[in-house]
Amino acid sequence: REFCEKAFDAAGLSLLWEGKGLDEKGIAKDNGMVVVEVDSQYFRPAEVELLVGDASKARRVLGWEPEYSLEQMIEEMVASDLNLNTRNL
Repeated sequence: REFCEKAFDAAGLSLLWEGKGLDEKGIAKDNGMVVVEVDSQYFRPAEVELLVGDASKARRVLGWEPEYSLEQMIEEMVASDLNLNTRNL
């Protein structure tokens, strides 16, 4: 949900959420269209409830620091997709 909100925000769109669990849907505020839905076809075969990444060891041992924040990565991905979409019109 957070990723979707950030991605749609980067595209200049806002979402409203309706429903719960598998029935939850993201609705575009400006036109009321359903733009995000859960599709069980894309579930992992052994779905886990919580995935948590921890880069603290890479930071501590290797001195690694990320070059992008999650927000920057999403903005770059959305900008690239919008650019591809406009070129294909």
